[in-house]
Parts: sequence; structure tokens; C-alpha cells
Amino acid sequence: METLKELFTFWQAQASKLGQQTLEHIGLTAASLLLAVLVGVPLGLLLTRRPRWAPAVLGFTGVLQTIPSIALLGFLIPVLGIGPGPAIFALFLYSLLPIIRNTLAGVQGVSPAVVEAARGLGLTDGQVLRRVELPLALPVLFAGVRTATVINVGVATLAAYIAAGGLGEFIFGGIALNNPAMILAGAIPAAGLALAFDAALAGLQRLSARKLVRVGGALLVLLPLLSGLYLLPRATGKLLAGFSPEFVGRADGLPGVRSTYHLEVPNVVIAPALVYEAAHHKDVDVIDGYSTDGRIKAYNLRVLRDDRRAFPPYFAAPVVRQRVLAEHPELQPVLEKLAGQINDSVMTELNYRVDYLHEAPRAVALEFLRKRGLWRAPQPVRGATIVLGSKIFSEQYILAEMYAALIRGYTSLDVATKTGLGGTSICFEALRNGAIDLYPEYTGTGLLVLLQPSPATLDSLHGDPKAVYQYVQQDFRRRYGLEWLAPIGFNNTYALLMRQQQAAQLGIASVSDLSRYLRK
Repeated sequence: METLKELFTFWQAQASKLGQQTLEHIGLTAASLLLAVLVGVPLGLLLTRRPRWAPAVLGFTGVLQTIPSIALLGFLIPVLGIGPGPAIFALFLYSLLPIIRNTLAGVQGVSPAVVEAARGLGLTDGQVLRRVELPLALPVLFAGVRTATVINVGVATLAAYIAAGGLGEFIFGGIALNNPAMILAGAIPAAGLALAFDAALAGLQRLSARKLVRVGGALLVLLPLLSGLYLLPRATGKLLAGFSPEFVGRADGLPGVRSTYHLEVPNVVIAPALVYEAAHHKDVDVIDGYSTDGRIKAYNLRVLRDDRRAFPPYFAAPVVRQRVLAEHPELQPVLEKLAGQINDSVMTELNYRVDYLHEAPRAVALEFLRKRGLWRAPQPVRGATIVLGSKIFSEQYILAEMYAALIRGYTSLDVATKTGLGGTSICFEALRNGAIDLYPEYTGTGLLVLLQPSPATLDSLHGDPKAVYQYVQQDFRRRYGLEWLAPIGFNNTYALLMRQQQAAQLGIASVSDLSRYLRK
């Protein structure tokens, strides 16, 4: 009941955005379906006259169906960039198989006696197809369109990950923030759209052949109009921002920046792995990122100075279950061998090697440990297994590999890794539930996202790194039975980033500069 109450409250607060996302979702579905009908139906009709081609064509479109949708989008981004282009094209590819197959099956299912009778009346092959076979095949053809529509409504939620909008924005934001109400706010309307389209097309499918011909022509007119919903006027401005779902929803992300700087910038939601690419390829002008990310150097980006300290300190440290430390007292001194070993510039360089030079996180981690004299050959395993977790970006992978190597080299404990667990809330819940034993976390994230203290408490900390660390350490012990060990040394704070050349041309060096520029 509590989740339902939160859901209705969320819908009420986000009514305008929900309406916009719904229109975008319908537009994406209609545009891809229009392309699929314009290509798939003629191709299916061609196969009725060239049946030997059918196995190859259906086989190829069947293979397209087996490609995971997120992977297909990843393949298309280097060619088509981000935004509606790759999303519509991917949905178009997924729609082809049911439309081509049902067009072919519908025509082939027409009684040979009817076809022969038509030919006996002197109709040419083209006339037989247009006047006899196609009208009789329409119910089966409509079934293919119906299937393609339902598939597209579901897959279109992934369009949000490449800044194409749609109801997936709420879904992925909710996943990143572990917010069930936010997930349902996007999932329920998406499911409702799929059911509504399916019911409407099912009703049309039961019409007579003569009526279906007229309805089919009307749909070909309606689909472009529905596609145009995606092109309705949207908020525009001098600059366009691309933000990850977690940054948009976290208190220490976009809400905090808006409150501190009164920053209002049109923005789109992009997958965390793609925000840097979007800035590099000039799809967006401002992005969120992390101050030690190696792609800042790789793509020549400028970190905008947080002159009003909207972002708290984010010093990295391992967070471990107290029960694990009690059962394995040898573990804490081993994990703290990294304490104070990595500063901001060193972490940026390590991230650069993984993100841009495409070196393996394990190789980068082991080389660092060897240079610092911390590496030891793995000992024979005689103890329990320690499960390491990490979030879904390179820095976390590197740190997880370092801790895994230290545990193997200095103890007889075994190590298993569960990397790429997603956002903060997923890792934290996995730690609390015992699915993992430790993972690297950041003090600012622990403070604002997980503990969420009162404004008075936040003011009393004054953004002081030591005070924030002590507060987080004590409250995690008391509330969750989790232990923050000594910080690793670097401060990977949230940051707003722009392309270096563009920022220089506009005279933007800080977030305050950005806010003033947008208000001009």
C-alpha cells in the first residue's frame, strides 16, 4: 500500500513529464512500425512470388530478433549517434520478422481454388494479388502488425538509455535509485499502452475483408501523424545537457545543483556509459561525470568548478559487513593496505588506461600493486570465500581487482567477484542482504543517498571531509552493522563537464558561470 501511495504521489508530481514521455513512446512506436509496414509488407508480397528467397529472408530477420536490444542499440550508436535515430531503426528491425512472415503466410493461405477462379476471369497476376490475395490475407497480416506493435512498445523503453525519451526514463531512473514507485510510474503506462494497442488491433482484425482494406489505408495515414507526436515542441535553450538516470534522481545530483545554483538547463537522460561519448560527439553540451574519470583526459573535457560546494566530498573507502570482519580478523589490515595509496591524479590515470586505452582492469590493478610493492603471489586457499562487489564503471572494477589480489596474496581466503551490480542502491542492498561482503563506496554517496540526514545535520558537517567520513562511519555501524575502513585517498566527486573548447569560447569555468550564461 505504501508503494501505491508513493506511485500516485509521483504521478501527480510528474504529470506533465509523464504525458510528454507517453507521447514520445507512442511516437517512437508509430515511426518504427510505419517503416516496418512500408518495407515488410512489400517484401513479404515479393516472397510470395519468389518463394525460394523466403528461407534466407526469414532466417536473416529471425537472427535480428535474437540480438539483445541493448546490444543492438550499442552497435547502432557509432553509426547513427544517440537520440531517436538508432532507437527507431532498432525497433524497425525488430518489427520486420512478424510482418514479413505473416504477410507471406496470409497470401499463401488463400485457397488455390479462389486464385484459379480469379485467373479464369482474366485477371493478371498483379490484379490477383491486389484484388484477391491481399484482401483475403489482411487478417493474418494484421496479426503480424499487432505482434510487432506489442514488441515495439516493450522494447521502446530502452530508448531512454540513448536519449530518445519515452517511458523508460522513469523505469531506468527507478532502477538506478532502487525506487519501486518510480519504476512502476513508467512500467504501468508502458504495459497499458501495449494492452491498448493490442486490443485496438485485435478489434480491427475481426472486421470483414472489405472494411479491413479501408482501415489499412487509414492506418497508413494515422501512423505518420502518431510519429509526429515525437516531434512536438520541447523545451529548448542555449545548451543541452545529457545526464545519467542516477544523477537526475539523487539528492546530491541534479536536484542539489538546481537548489544551490538555480540551474535550469534542458536535458535528456542517457545511459551512464554513453554520457561521455555524447559530449565528445557534440550530441549534448553539458554532462554529469566523476572528477577522476579517465575520459575527461581522453575527450579533452573541462570539469566545471563547484564554487558553491553543491557536491559533498566523495572519498572512496571499502565498506564491509562487520560480521565478516569479526569472522576473519586478518581481513581488515589487508584491505587497509590501500589506505592513502591513491590520489586523484593517480586514479584518473588508472581510469584513463581502462576507459580509453582499453586495458583490462585486472592488468591495470596488478601493475599498480607491483609498483607500490603491495603485490604477492596468491596463497593456497584454505578458508572461506569473500564476495567482492562493485558498481558498473571502470574505477570500481579496478578497485575490486586490487582488493581481490590483496586478499589472495595476504590471506588463505578465497575470493569471488560480483562486479557491475549497477547503481548505489543495488550494491548497498546486496551488501546488507549478505549477497556480497564488501564493495568500494564514496563518503558523499553514503551520506546523501543512503543515510539522507536532515538539513540541519548536513549544515553542521560544513562539507568537511573528515567530519563527513566520521559521521558516515558511525551511522553505518549503528544502523546497518557495516564498517567503513580507512579511505583510499582520492576524492571522486560528482562534476559537471563540458568540452574544453566550447567552455573556453563561452567563458564558462564554474557551475556559477554556467548558470549565469543560461540566464542571459
